[in-house]
Amino acid sequence: MKFVDRTEETHRLKTFLSRDKAVMVVYGRRRIGKSELIKRVLTDKDIYFLADRSEGRHQRELLSKVVAQSIPDFDKVEYPDWETLFRAINYRVQQRITVCLDEFPYMVELSQELPSVLQKLIDEKSLNYNLIFCGSSQTMMYGTFLDSNAPLYGRTSAIIKLTPIRLPHLQEALQIEDAVRAIEEYSVWGGIPRYWELREPEPTLEDSLWTNIFSVNGTLYEEPSKLLMDDVKDIVKTSTLMSYVGSGANRLSEIASRAGEPATNLSRPLKKLVELGFIEREVPFGTDEKSSKKSLYKIADPFMSFYYQFVVPNRSFIELGRKKPIEQALSSHFGEYVSMQWEKLCRVAITGNEYNGIIYGQAHRWWGSALNKEGKPEQIEIDVMAESLDKKTLLVGECKWTTEKNAAQLTSELIRKVSLLPFSKDYKKIVPVLFLKTKPEDNADNVILPENMLNMYR
Repeated sequence: MKFVDRTEETHRLKTFLSRDKAVMVVYGRRRIGKSELIKRVLTDKDIYFLADRSEGRHQRELLSKVVAQSIPDFDKVEYPDWETLFRAINYRVQQRITVCLDEFPYMVELSQELPSVLQKLIDEKSLNYNLIFCGSSQTMMYGTFLDSNAPLYGRTSAIIKLTPIRLPHLQEALQIEDAVRAIEEYSVWGGIPRYWELREPEPTLEDSLWTNIFSVNGTLYEEPSKLLMDDVKDIVKTSTLMSYVGSGANRLSEIASRAGEPATNLSRPLKKLVELGFIEREVPFGTDEKSSKKSLYKIADPFMSFYYQFVVPNRSFIELGRKKPIEQALSSHFGEYVSMQWEKLCRVAITGNEYNGIIYGQAHRWWGSALNKEGKPEQIEIDVMAESLDKKTLLVGECKWTTEKNAAQLTSELIRKVSLLPFSKDYKKIVPVLFLKTKPEDNADNVILPENMLNMYR
């Protein structure tokens, strides 16, 4: 598969590695493309070591064999400790090279003295090689390099945290021309390049689902457990919380009720999942995120969201090889599922972007109760709401992943709902926008179609 995006990260790595004594950190969730990015900037003379979960002595033996590919006979000596090994590399190198320690957290697990050893070597400022530390355990990488009490804190030239790749690059990588199809694919695989690689060989999205996900032998059948294993201790409890959220328990009180625990017991594990990027905490537009009591919890990653909606409830059928119940679930609910992802993609597209000459800030949903013209409370939800940077204009949007014929009617209803919100009067201008899957019959000029939305990402 074609390597896409990561232009800024590649430039940053190359820039710092061109300097003397560079110490760099690359981290992010599993499958996000850390190793591939690093390999693209390393040269044949550099040393790349992928660690495993073996004891320190064995790790040193493995590393010395890798080093021997660049430094002849380096593995002919037994290194009793890490300091001896790294000093030996320093003594033997003839020109400045880069040493990459991939899955560094595995090395630290059984050699907890390693960060202090490296701190000592870095502080001496006499290393003849650059260092790249890479890891999938976000918790351990953060604790090792970003915690002010950690030995290696403040000793890096640059820290790069890889995040999911944006939607247009999936089109490029998988060579998908149709915008609607691209959004459906992204709704399943998200921005994780390894998932794209698994998708690529299959002729259709459906074929790939049966090969990689809806099969006990599928590469991604147990994927969430593998991801969570890197960063959480109680896999069972964490997976259960993810299942509750993924099946529609979005308020803290609902999650607590399902779990049979006080809400106070769940605040910390939910916060942890938010920090790791597996769950997102959503608050209504205009609400302080820190103090809001109206927050909702949602699965943040598209693949994980798809998994908990379609795989977890159907595991028994998958284990038995029963296809029909799963086919029925996809037929009945896949469109609805994509519509939720479409909403999120639309909000991201508007955020920090320009629409009709106006630049908007962070886009959110808004939900709550308002009094209608009859003075009765009415539950209202606005899919997209964003304020212009000068705070004079409010963009409001309705998202539909169905065939809509009458855009004028949708716009009228959207304006009616917004007019009921007291704070709408604070703006000089309200801009209604329709985010639609297909072009309406009345050719309204306030419609953003999938192909338009994709262009906003570029």
